[in-house]
Amino acid sequence: MSEDNKLLKEIMSGTPLRITLSVLLGFVIGSIFMAVFNENVVATYETFFSYPGLTLQTAGQTIVDGYVALFNGSIINLSADNPVSMFRPITETLRLAAPLIMAGLGVALGFRVGLFNVGGTGQLIMGLLGATWISTRFDLPWGLHMILALIVAIIFAAATGGLVGFLKARTGAHEVIVTIMLNYIAIDLFTFFLRTPSLLLEHGGGGNPKSDAPALTAQFPRLLGDQFGLNIGIILALIAAVVYWWLMERSTIGYRFRMVGHNSNAARAAGISVERTYIWAMAASAAFIGLAAANQGLGATSGLTSSIHANIGFDAITVALLGGSRARGLVIAGLVFGAFKAGSPTMQILGVSPEVLGIIQALIVLFIAAPPLIRAIFKLPKAEVK
Repeated sequence: MSEDNKLLKEIMSGTPLRITLSVLLGFVIGSIFMAVFNENVVATYETFFSYPGLTLQTAGQTIVDGYVALFNGSIINLSADNPVSMFRPITETLRLAAPLIMAGLGVALGFRVGLFNVGGTGQLIMGLLGATWISTRFDLPWGLHMILALIVAIIFAAATGGLVGFLKARTGAHEVIVTIMLNYIAIDLFTFFLRTPSLLLEHGGGGNPKSDAPALTAQFPRLLGDQFGLNIGIILALIAAVVYWWLMERSTIGYRFRMVGHNSNAARAAGISVERTYIWAMAASAAFIGLAAANQGLGATSGLTSSIHANIGFDAITVALLGGSRARGLVIAGLVFGAFKAGSPTMQILGVSPEVLGIIQALIVLFIAAPPLIRAIFKLPKAEVK
């Protein structure tokens, strides 16, 4: 087993204890950052040596208020004066978690085959291109229109991922380099399409890089009516998680994926075509990301811009790491980061910088991706990587 595969296997086989400690440490450091740089806390620094208790009390209150705001903005708004406002936060968390779960499944699949798929952004954008083209340029009956756009998004993304696998299998090109370059190509290609009247540019848009809104017949139906933004994306995400579990744990091709990820040399000796497995694995990985693309494109009610990808491709890496590449863990991780996104605006209203949640998210990933660091901080024994 190569050193890269050993490192990847150690990262993805993290014990629940190490993952829990990584999350807690991320929140502790994030809380310190939240308190130290809060303007109310900064105002007490001049009197710190005379009244240290005031600074500590203000810092503590800032942390408590920040996480209460996160709860109110992502779970239930306890200060709301009507049921819609009270329960909207949890629906927003579910809505924002759906594409993270879908894309996280794709990145995790690559991890389990020993592939670093950091091209989620490019694959998602290619899927968006296909979904937007179908949803804005074709007039089809309700249901059929949505299904066709969904399938095209998956095909476009899977083809992009399959290209990466093909280049790795046939030329030995490293998937990290290839996917990063394809990210740039996809972003510029999508922007070009959005600027071109004969392609995706909004009719009568005056040259602004924006598409028409998806046709009503292609949009994802909302689950709770127009008062909430939650659509069937979360249901598709849960179905995708079940498919991922079956694919990786119960299917023949999933067994081949795991064999190659565990030890490619042993898999080759057992008669498994490693090169073909790389191609299928990257295509399958990108297909899940294509589902996230469809969610973004068909879940929208207005025209799409080049920023519609919302960094989901990179956030999916954090979901895959926190979820340990297991279906249940990926769903939970997607919900956690969906809550972060939903609660961020509420925290900002109280004067807590929304970037704090980004820092916490990055710290969690840093600690999960650096097992020796967590072992050194908490004096944990080194796990054996077989």
